[in-house]
Amino acid sequence: MTDDRRSHFRDAGTDMRTAADVPETPQTLSPSYRLAFTDGDFLAREDLRPVRLQLELLKFQLLLDEHEVNSTIVLFGGARIPEPAEKEGAKTRTLADLSHFYDEARKFARLMTRKSLASGNRDYVVVTGGGPGVMEAGNRGAADEGGVSIGLNIVLPHEQAPNAYVTPDLAFNFHYFAIRKMHFLMRARAICVFPGGFGTLDELFEALTLIQTGRMDRLPILLFGRQFWETIVNWDALADAGTISRADLDLFRFVETAEEAAAQIEEWHPEPARSDIPGR
Repeated sequence: MTDDRRSHFRDAGTDMRTAADVPETPQTLSPSYRLAFTDGDFLAREDLRPVRLQLELLKFQLLLDEHEVNSTIVLFGGARIPEPAEKEGAKTRTLADLSHFYDEARKFARLMTRKSLASGNRDYVVVTGGGPGVMEAGNRGAADEGGVSIGLNIVLPHEQAPNAYVTPDLAFNFHYFAIRKMHFLMRARAICVFPGGFGTLDELFEALTLIQTGRMDRLPILLFGRQFWETIVNWDALADAGTISRADLDLFRFVETAEEAAAQIEEWHPEPARSDIPGR
């Protein structure tokens, strides 16, 4: 990081190092003596939640700005979907049958990363949730091409580490789901959703709701695997019931292959946010 400070005062890093070397006395060992911004116990207090939210918002934002990442391609999908070579170990027959989407996600990430490399890793940068399954496939495809990719992990009760294919300098860990969701979408150029479970559905419907209600610009939302999606969601029933508009079914498109998804993104013409909600 370059030093572009415009202050004559000592910087925080210098004081952190100085404070770490002070003699140990009853006073300096007291928690009250710690610098506030280096005191983990203090920052974890209930009263400091607004500060923690701001820090999680800022850290990702500033680091992506430093890496000059302008736009991303978001990949959502199931952590439990195995790569085809390991499908015999899948817990269900359906998961084994869905394993081909691991390869499609990997191939799609390769196609997007070729475009990203042409932009100097500034645009079309693949971003996933940083975990296994489809997420691993996305980061792996980017690594296949020698490009960078982003992983947005979140702390879970069971220990998990980012998959091995996330670019180390772009591996992030979050406490707040809400801030993580914002970062997934803020620079998105397209949202590509593979078969998955609750987390995948949550991210999909969050994006659809933001676009449906005009809170976000229209983006390509591509659902890989029509059969899967039409099996688990009765989209027409929602429209027939009037709980969504028939026009809302145009907010997403089904695709089957990496090449088809890449073509949809290539042909997409930017559209502004909705000014009203059809059917209201």
